[in-house]
Amino acid sequence: MKLYFAPKTCSLAPHIVLRELGLPFEMILVNNQTKRTADGRDFREINPKGYVAALQLDNGEVLTEGPAILQFLADQVPGSDLAPAAGTWQRARLQEHLNFISSEIHAASAPLFSAEIAQPVKAVFRQRLFERLDYLNLQLDRKNYLMDTFGIADAYLFTVLTWLPTFDIDIAEWPALATSMQRIGARPSVLAAIAAEAATLPV
Repeated sequence: MKLYFAPKTCSLAPHIVLRELGLPFEMILVNNQTKRTADGRDFREINPKGYVAALQLDNGEVLTEGPAILQFLADQVPGSDLAPAAGTWQRARLQEHLNFISSEIHAASAPLFSAEIAQPVKAVFRQRLFERLDYLNLQLDRKNYLMDTFGIADAYLFTVLTWLPTFDIDIAEWPALATSMQRIGARPSVLAAIAAEAATLPV
């Protein structure tokens, strides 16, 4: 498999999961500005949407969208505990978490990256994001992970929460989330993924 990624983006989540599962894969760096891959290809020929992550299988099929990639990867190693079995109530609960992170945290963060959006508009998005973080903080104040054990939803949440310092948002305002970030950030798979991506950045 090939994982098309860019450092400090949502592609970190499937990268973590690939390492967590011990699946063989090749990292292909994508320049988000030029849309060129490190091996010289036009990334839009691989993923016409033009953004990471994208997972290319050995048969040439390409899967995009983080939640879909994460579930596909977890299902490659049944019994890994990273995702409940398909068709179960717990799998539906996992999908609930993934959809919430995607639509309410990931999507709500996206406008805050833009230099073209006025600060008063960003303030509205920030407040909405804070409300969603309040909800997650309450959830993780009661348990260590979103599901019973560390799973793909935790990898996704960890990834999007790493963006908060970019927006001058202090995660310490949400103690349970801060503790969760420390716990997940110490996992060998997470440390290895972050280090591997950092090694691709210009010195």
